[in-house]
Amino acid sequence: MGALLWLLIPVGAGLVAAAWSSWALRNRKTGDVAELAGYARFRDAMEKQHSVPVPDPAPTASDSA
Repeated sequence: MGALLWLLIPVGAGLVAAAWSSWALRNRKTGDVAELAGYARFRDAMEKQHSVPVPDPAPTASDSA
């Protein structure tokens, strides 16, 4: 009977380890979806071609002659 009690210790430890590992490897959803959507909007904004008009150079004294 004493041998069976000693056998329960590693079996119990194995069950506790299995329960802990399944908890540690669970699929967590931490809100990365919102961060990824924000990054996608940022990337889209950076890829857009913005047309900025180039100002005409100021006339100089030599241009009027």
